[in-house]
Amino acid sequence: MEGMRPNSRSGRHRADGRVHIPEVDPLFGSGIRMTAGWAQHDGAGADLGFWTLLWRLPRLMRISFGLAWHAGHLLLPVAIAAKLLAGAATGVVLLATNEALALLLAGTPTVERLVDALPVLLAVAAGGVARSLLSSLGDATNGKLAPRIDRAATVKLLERAVRVELVIIKNAEFRNLMSAAARGALSARMVTTYAIALVEAVTGLVAAAGVLTVLHPMLMPLMAAVTVPSAWGAVRMARARFTSMKRWTELQRQLETLSELLIGASPAEEVRAHRADGFLLHHYQRLARLSEAEQARLAGLEARTTLLSDGVAGLAKLGMYGVLGALLVSGSVRLAVAGTVLIAIRTGTHHLTSLVSAVNDLYEQGLFVQDWKQACDRAEAEAIRGGAFELTAPPDQISVRDLWFTYPNNEQPSLAGVDMTIRRGEIVALVGENGSGKTTLAKVLVGLYMPQAGAVWWDGRTTAEVDRASLYDHVALVAQDFVEWPFTARVNVTIGRATRRPDADALDASAAFGRADEVVARLDAGWDTLLAPEFLGGTMLSGGQWQRIGLARAHYRDAAVVIFDEPTAALDPRAEVAVFERVSDLAQEGRAVVLVTHRLASVRRADRIYVLERGKVIEQGTHATLMALNGRYAELYTLQASQHQDPVSPA
Repeated sequence: MEGMRPNSRSGRHRADGRVHIPEVDPLFGSGIRMTAGWAQHDGAGADLGFWTLLWRLPRLMRISFGLAWHAGHLLLPVAIAAKLLAGAATGVVLLATNEALALLLAGTPTVERLVDALPVLLAVAAGGVARSLLSSLGDATNGKLAPRIDRAATVKLLERAVRVELVIIKNAEFRNLMSAAARGALSARMVTTYAIALVEAVTGLVAAAGVLTVLHPMLMPLMAAVTVPSAWGAVRMARARFTSMKRWTELQRQLETLSELLIGASPAEEVRAHRADGFLLHHYQRLARLSEAEQARLAGLEARTTLLSDGVAGLAKLGMYGVLGALLVSGSVRLAVAGTVLIAIRTGTHHLTSLVSAVNDLYEQGLFVQDWKQACDRAEAEAIRGGAFELTAPPDQISVRDLWFTYPNNEQPSLAGVDMTIRRGEIVALVGENGSGKTTLAKVLVGLYMPQAGAVWWDGRTTAEVDRASLYDHVALVAQDFVEWPFTARVNVTIGRATRRPDADALDASAAFGRADEVVARLDAGWDTLLAPEFLGGTMLSGGQWQRIGLARAHYRDAAVVIFDEPTAALDPRAEVAVFERVSDLAQEGRAVVLVTHRLASVRRADRIYVLERGKVIEQGTHATLMALNGRYAELYTLQASQHQDPVSPA
C-alpha cells in the first residue's frame, strides 16, 4: 500500500549531524509541533552569545524581582544576602586552607606542628560549615518565596484576564499571548531561583579568583585556562540537550497520540473494522526509529564534546602543573600555595559552570516573564469599560437602533444597521441560517459585545453608559455550548447565581423547570454527584442531560433577561416541547426572553420574530404575519416542516 511506505527521508541525518525530521509529517502534517505561545521562547538562549545574554538579563530580571518583592518582601533580600555571604565564605575557606597547608608543609610533620595548625584547621571547617549553612538558608528562604511568586503572578494574570472584553479573549493572537503568559507566571519563580543561585556562583568565582590573585598574579590565568574548557563543554551540552529535547518531545507527542489510538476505547471499533492497526503500527515504528536516532545523535555529540572539553582541559592542567612546578622550583610560590591553587581551580570550575548555565536559564525564563508582563498590560488595556450608572432594577424595554458590529480582523460586519425592540414579558425569536448574526446580536443585546456603531438601550441608558457588572446581574444565558463544570450537580446549577447563598427551594424549582430533577434522581449521590468522568468517582452525562442541567442553571439565576441560544439542540422532541412551554412560563412571569434557534417550529408562539440574513434584519413580525408575507421565513418554515412529513406514496 502506498500509504504504508516509509518516508524516504525518515531517519536520515543532515549535514550538521541532526536527525532530519520532516516539516510536514505524513500523518500529522505540521500540526503536532511546539509552536504554541508557551513554547515560543524555548531554547532562546541557544541562539545567542553568552555576553549578549548577560547584557539583556537586567531588563528581564527587573520584572521578576519586582514580583518577588511584592510576593515575599524581605524574603528576597534575605535569600540574596545568604547566597552572597555563602559565596564570600569560599574566599575565607581558601585563605584558611592556604594557611593550614603552609603550617603543615613548613617542615617535617610532627604532633606539635599539627597542634599549631589546629586553630587554622578549625577555621577551615568553620568556614565550610558557615558556607553550607548560608547556602542552605538561601535555598530555604527561596523555597518559601517561590510558591508565593507563583501565586502572585498567576492570580495577577487571572484577575486581569477574567475582566477582558469577550471579543478580545476569543481573539487567536490574544489567546496565544495568554498561553505564553501562563508559562511566564510559572517562570517568574524560576527566574528568581536562578538569579539567587547566580549570586552565589558569581561571588564564589570572584572569591576564588581574588584569593589566587593575592597569592600570585599568574595563578588567576591558570584557573581560567583550566576552568573555561569545562564550562564551555557544560554549556554546549546544555544547549544541545535542550534542542534535542524539543525535537524528541515533538516525536513523543506523536507517538503518544498513536499509542492512544491503538489501545483507546473510543477508536477501537473503527481500528478493527477498518483494519487500521497495521497502518498505525507502521507509523508508530517509523516515528520510534526517528526518536531512537535523535537520542543516539545526542549521545554521540555528548561523547565528542566531553572528549574535546576534557582534552583541552587536560592540556591546560598539564600546562598548569608545568607552570606551578616552575614557580615552585624558582621559589616564587610555596608548596602550600600550590595545594590551594588546586582546590581553588576545582571550586572555580564549579562556580563558572553554574554561572554560565544560570545565565542561559535566566534569559530563557525571563522572556516568558516578559510575556507575562505584556499579557497583564494588554489585559488591563482591554478590560471591560462600563459606565458609572448602576442598573438596580430590571429593564422594562431593550431597544436597538442602527446597530453595527464587526469582529476583529474581519472585513464584513456581522451586524449591519439592526433595529429591534424587546419588552418585559415578551418572547422575541432570532432566526436565520448559520452565519446570519443571530448569536452575535444576542450577545450585543446583553453587553457581552459592544457595538462599533449604533447603540443598545436599556430603559433609556446605553450599554456603554451602564456599569456592565450591574447589567450582567439581570442576564441569564443558556447556550448550546454552555460550560459543563467539573463540579457536583448541585454546584452546576447554583453557580448560576454564585454570589447568592444556596437556596434548597429555589434549587428544586429550577431543577423541575429544566427537568434536571429527573437526571439527578438517577445519580448515585444525587445532588452531590461529581459530574466529571475524568476524575475518580465522577459521572458522565449525555448531551441531553447536560442541557437540562444548563436550563436549570439559567432558571436558578432568576434574571430579568434570558437568552436561549439553541437550548434544545440535544433534546428529544417531547422534551423540546416541554422546554418551550417553560420558556413561555418565564415570559408570563415578567421576564424578557430572547430565543435563538434554527428550529422554526419552536418559535410559533413568539411575540415577535426577527429574520436575519448576513447581519441584517430582513423580516419581522409574528409567525402568522411572516407566513402571510410568504418571504424568507415562510420559505424556511415550509422547508423544515416538509422534512417531518411522511412522503405521499404513489398510487
